[in-house]
Amino acid sequence: MTKYVIHGGKPLFGEIDISGAKNAAVAIIPAALLVDGVCRIENLPQISDVTLLLNILQELGADVRTVNRTTVDVDCSHIRNARVPEELARKIRASYYLIGALLGRFGSAEVPPPGGCDFGGRPIDQHIKGFVAMGANVDVRGGYIHAKASNGRMMGTQIYLDIVSVGATMNIMLAAVLADGMTIIENAAKEPHIVDLANFLNSMGAEIMGAGTDVIKIRGVERLTGGTYSIIPDQIEAGTYMTAVAATGGEVLIKNVIPKHLECITAKLLEMGVDVEERDDAVLVRRTGKLTRTNVKTLPYPGFPTDMQPQIAAVLCLAEGTSVITEGVWDNRFRYVDEFRRMGAQIQVDGKIAVIEGVEKFTGARIQACDLRAGAAMVIAGLAAQGTTEIGHIHHIERGYEDIVRKLSGVGADIRVVVTPDEDKQAQVG
Repeated sequence: MTKYVIHGGKPLFGEIDISGAKNAAVAIIPAALLVDGVCRIENLPQISDVTLLLNILQELGADVRTVNRTTVDVDCSHIRNARVPEELARKIRASYYLIGALLGRFGSAEVPPPGGCDFGGRPIDQHIKGFVAMGANVDVRGGYIHAKASNGRMMGTQIYLDIVSVGATMNIMLAAVLADGMTIIENAAKEPHIVDLANFLNSMGAEIMGAGTDVIKIRGVERLTGGTYSIIPDQIEAGTYMTAVAATGGEVLIKNVIPKHLECITAKLLEMGVDVEERDDAVLVRRTGKLTRTNVKTLPYPGFPTDMQPQIAAVLCLAEGTSVITEGVWDNRFRYVDEFRRMGAQIQVDGKIAVIEGVEKFTGARIQACDLRAGAAMVIAGLAAQGTTEIGHIHHIERGYEDIVRKLSGVGADIRVVVTPDEDKQAQVG
């Protein structure tokens, strides 16, 4: 297997550039299906989820041209197929955005159930509720989600989400931009990547108002035309490196960020004794003293993000005293705890609550990433650990972090990718 090998215990010093936001990119790429013409998408992160979605668009018949490492031109104007390839879609959670985009474009969609990280059921019932309210018939048969607008075109309506759902908010937006009439989403999620999706669509000719608030209004238009759009920096990637510095000590300037998006993370690090200095488009993170305990509860934006919960847990394991993490979004996001225990962490989990007793240090161990953000947290633990840590199943991490080994090596981490002979044999057999 391919793995990361980390020799820990080294503080981090230097600068890290943050890539484009994964959670924005995986919605903006499907949104290109709605555009009649060429749209240039800039600041795309080089991660496997982005590659998968671009491959899906090509399989559907889109013309995708690479301009440079972070920029692509996408032309979906000649697509006539609303059926998404099963093998590709099942590898990525964000494939469900193709349902809303295809419904908006064609009035029909055939998409396999989404894959990606497993945090329990993660149902898409709120997505479907929105589509049905807009006049679509939705059912599951033959391993596909089949959705079809009864009038051939989605119809504007008023939708109240029973829970604050990022995915449902974005998916309904995608279905609504070309719909007949006005769509109003109440109890909408407010995350930065929702605003980014709205800005992308508006730059192509959509009429979306209120993104970033809990009421979003979308006035349907006849068509979207081409244009150029640059994706926002990745809030979670930035937060991950901020917590890495908190865990290891040192001083790192984290560049190409929007500091306001990081305020909920910054606030917790300050409580723990970490210095965070905000600049125009960067944050300077410094930790020289001991870490102090704090409590964290994950909540929809502007609360502390669930996607940062495992990473902050890695830091709290090294903080003096008892910390409590309450997971307020997903049911099953503490599966990484057993791996942390292998490294000497003292954590007890009861349902959605984890109680962490701080320890003096992590000890290197062989562990396995169980999902994207847990994998990033294990990297953080390995960087702070005494001895050598080997992390398997790193494909989870590479779904959402561009060049994580290079970026960390650049600030003094001793981390490298190792391919064992077993994988070479498997490749030869394959």
